[in-house]
Amino acid sequence: MIQVHHLEKSRSHRIFWLLETLALDYEIITYPRDDKTELAPESLKRVHPLGKSPIITDGDITVAESGAIIDYLLSRYGEGRCQPDADDTAEWANYRYWMHYAEGSLMPLLTMRLVFSQLPKHSPWLIKPISKGISDAVSKRLIGPQLRDHLAMIESHLRSRQQFSTAWPSGADVQMSFPLKALSITKSLKHYPATEAFVARIEADLAWQRVVERVGPLTLPG
Repeated sequence: MIQVHHLEKSRSHRIFWLLETLALDYEIITYPRDDKTELAPESLKRVHPLGKSPIITDGDITVAESGAIIDYLLSRYGEGRCQPDADDTAEWANYRYWMHYAEGSLMPLLTMRLVFSQLPKHSPWLIKPISKGISDAVSKRLIGPQLRDHLAMIESHLRSRQQFSTAWPSGADVQMSFPLKALSITKSLKHYPATEAFVARIEADLAWQRVVERVGPLTLPG
């Protein structure tokens, strides 16, 4: 049976969503975050050297990284579901773009946003005003404008298609679900109605609802 090594407040929900969509049996092994550091426990490094989540084990095969896990599950168990026909070159290129974009372009920006927002909170009291000034400046001059560009591109795509590829949910939709769900938790999407509708569609999806029933709603560290 497939085992999902699930770190609390991590990116595992999208893997659970795909497993539920494919109606695959799986076991969840949950790892709590450290109460003070919010980092993963050392025990997760016994599964994979970096100790990151999600990780799956399937027999003697271990797969880390969400995109690689999605590719593995669809290649081995998908039977053509959740991805475009490989003969449709244009749609396949579109699908692969969003699969790689989620972690390659969007998540680094969201991680930077999180890090700088936490900077004043974790600074010594003497330099809190300075760290807050740095945080505000980086957010206003760098992160904010870039995030608006990204959201405008995503909104344009979803306005015309309502999803990221042909099937629902495609692997690309699954991969994009975490950054967009995370954004919806920390930022209003009212100015991006197609993106807001995409997040609502995830929440209405029966497979996603089974995930929430089993492991609880998606939450974020910090």
